[in-house]
Amino acid sequence: MIYKRKKKKEKPLPLFDRMGVTVKKKPDLKAKLDKEFSLFIRLRDAMPNGCFRCISCGHIKPFEQADNGHYINRQHMSTRFDEMNCNAQCRKCNRFMEGNIQNYRKGLIAKYGEQKVILLEAKQGITRKYSDFEYEQLIKYYKALNKKLKKEKEI
Repeated sequence: MIYKRKKKKEKPLPLFDRMGVTVKKKPDLKAKLDKEFSLFIRLRDAMPNGCFRCISCGHIKPFEQADNGHYINRQHMSTRFDEMNCNAQCRKCNRFMEGNIQNYRKGLIAKYGEQKVILLEAKQGITRKYSDFEYEQLIKYYKALNKKLKKEKEI
């Protein structure tokens, strides 16, 4: 008995590909802002000697081992780029202890006070969507702040 192989169906090309037109992909503005904002938080929380204190465990570690830790998860856009929600954390607390949230909250209360932390937790339920223009402006703003902080702290 002879078997015939089925030919693979070719996926139809998008209209622009058939015409030979290339479409530029929009840059991932959220990722760019994440990168600049993360650097800003780590520079903001760095000490003049190039170290930082983890908000959760209190250990002092070199700047290179700092992460931008979020108290309220990054999936909540209303607090994702909130400077009070983000603080320098050691990699152990941020990545392996899932943020060490109980101690993170204690650190936030010590830094800002309990009322502000409660207001931050209330912001979690608000829906927020950034426009491309807002992303671009925030990227410019944090790039400028990062330049200034790098000169001040010489990191």
